[in-house]
Amino acid sequence: MGRQWLHAKRAVASLKKSQATGKLVKEIMVAAKFGGPDPDANARLAAAMEKARRESVSRDVIERAIKKGAGVGDEKLVMDHILFEGYAPHKVPVIVEVYTDNNNRTAPEIRVLFKKGQLGTSGSNKFLFDHVGIVEAYSGSPDMDAETAAIEAGADDFEPLTHAQNDDIPEGATGARFLSDRTATAAVSQWLSANGWTVVTCELGYVAKQFPELSDDHAAEIGEFLQALDDHDDVHRVWAAIR
Repeated sequence: MGRQWLHAKRAVASLKKSQATGKLVKEIMVAAKFGGPDPDANARLAAAMEKARRESVSRDVIERAIKKGAGVGDEKLVMDHILFEGYAPHKVPVIVEVYTDNNNRTAPEIRVLFKKGQLGTSGSNKFLFDHVGIVEAYSGSPDMDAETAAIEAGADDFEPLTHAQNDDIPEGATGARFLSDRTATAAVSQWLSANGWTVVTCELGYVAKQFPELSDDHAAEIGEFLQALDDHDDVHRVWAAIR
């Protein structure tokens, strides 16, 4: 649904590990900033904390990130949320979601990364995507039915999700990506968590309405372009019209 190229994460060296940890910590801060510091009442924060724990981020680091994001204590999170819209090579629509404390630094760096594609203006291609709630989850029980879960959780749609697509889904588990109205995202996540599913992602995102046909060579070229964007420290998510 526009992010599969991201889901199968690579085995990374210590530098990549540090970068991944930094992004997890930023996600915790942002989740706490917009949804509050209580994970029981903030599904996005709960999912971010669980992901950080699986990546061995220490409890102290997680707690400091929550406090900073929520504005508790001396440190306050100053972070701009910016969307960059444009096209990858071969005219594939892309939305890049950025959180930065210095847009004067980040914007020129994103423009450089778009040299192999085309950076558009605000609103230039957002209409090519649906802005929805996205909840990714899995169950260890083979009897779990994702379609039934989607209906009962209040999701609008779902698709199966495997370990090959997202390595947060254990091999052999029943995984799914649930799509919902933005206002229902937390409710879907909470229902799944209470009914035998482990939520690994809970966020608002962009799902392409159409996906162009691509050759293997073109898809590989686009994948490299998108990966370079995702590797930027301030980039939170990259959404693209590629399966």
